[in-house]
Amino acid sequence: MTTAFRALRAEGHKLLTLPSARLAIALGVLLPAGIAALNARSPHWSGGVDAGFTELGVGGAIGAILLGVVAVSSEYTTEGEESAATRQIAATLTATPARLVALAAKLTAVGLLALALAAAAGVATFTAVHLVRGEPASAVTAGRVLGVQVYLLCTAWLALALTVLTRNGVVPMAVMIANASVMSVTYLLSKVTDAAHYFPDAAGPHMFLRGVATGAHVAPVTAGLVMVAWVTAVLAPAAVVFCRRDA
Repeated sequence: MTTAFRALRAEGHKLLTLPSARLAIALGVLLPAGIAALNARSPHWSGGVDAGFTELGVGGAIGAILLGVVAVSSEYTTEGEESAATRQIAATLTATPARLVALAAKLTAVGLLALALAAAAGVATFTAVHLVRGEPASAVTAGRVLGVQVYLLCTAWLALALTVLTRNGVVPMAVMIANASVMSVTYLLSKVTDAAHYFPDAAGPHMFLRGVATGAHVAPVTAGLVMVAWVTAVLAPAAVVFCRRDA
């Protein structure tokens, strides 16, 4: 068994046994489905091409953010049921001294869980809309479902990379969840400069949203490239810091 595979198996097991990671997955699946069901029950519900997808872009993103954050922040905490007597990062790096391998294993474990979260959230959300409205979500296509998958994957990786840089989950969680909700700083900045439309939380949803509420038009492929560029731009310095900084 290779070192990389052992590290991946350890990271996957570690994540699945973290109560906060399980909570993140549950929220990522149930929150968009619940919001979609409530919206569909409203007498003012108009449906439209983004029915279900809008909720996935908010509720699913919150779950992905929490997952990416706790995967790293749990390594540095010394309090609570998710910590050992000392920080877990010391044990992680003792078991996997090659830091890039350790980071790659964590990225892979988070990525696989984020993809699973996205798939389960999509099924739950569109099923909820169908059960409430009694009609299928006709606007669901393979391309849009793939867009949700890529968006939540990149969102989880962004949250992970930011937490690696800060070694604390509070700031990444606060900033990213605020931007994924109605209090979006990016939305306010977009009123001042068009460059804000290419922030990840503004551009990314264009991979699957098609309605007029998406703001400035960004093509789905362009939106995907923007998300990948942001992940690369944040993950590269995070990897350097992770390899050079003391545990």
